[in-house]
Amino acid sequence: MDSENKRIDFLKQFIGKPASQDFSPVANWLNGKLMDVGMDFMQIEYVVREDMCNPMRTLHGGIAATILDDIVGTMVYAMGREFAFTSVNLNCDFLNPAVPGQVIIAKSKVIRSGRNIVHVEGEIVSTEGKIIAKCTSNLIQTSIKIPDVPAVTFR
Repeated sequence: MDSENKRIDFLKQFIGKPASQDFSPVANWLNGKLMDVGMDFMQIEYVVREDMCNPMRTLHGGIAATILDDIVGTMVYAMGREFAFTSVNLNCDFLNPAVPGQVIIAKSKVIRSGRNIVHVEGEIVSTEGKIIAKCTSNLIQTSIKIPDVPAVTFR
């Protein structure tokens, strides 16, 4: 791993490993497994747990939105920009249910990368390719400088 983007190099070492510690407590709680990451895309696998479900025992819309917000935000972080970005909006559509024990895959991609705003799309699909939820989001640059590689360690 010797690209010019140290954040992508850092993240790639965790491909295929479940998250036991991450950049944020919510990402740690979601406990996804990074499947792939690049300059303008990311893919993470999750297993739907009971504590992610609504009373109907399907993936809660708020948790689906959290997964989508987390993957698009982490992908924008991986782009290697000098300053942090934060979500301005997150527009979600919930199209099909997911149930406990089901493996789901969250995907994100950059649609347009401007100087101050990055427009992204995300989706959660079943292993059969059925869309469970999808989103669009705009992230805006903040004044917070971030290092190339985080000061956290993964277990």
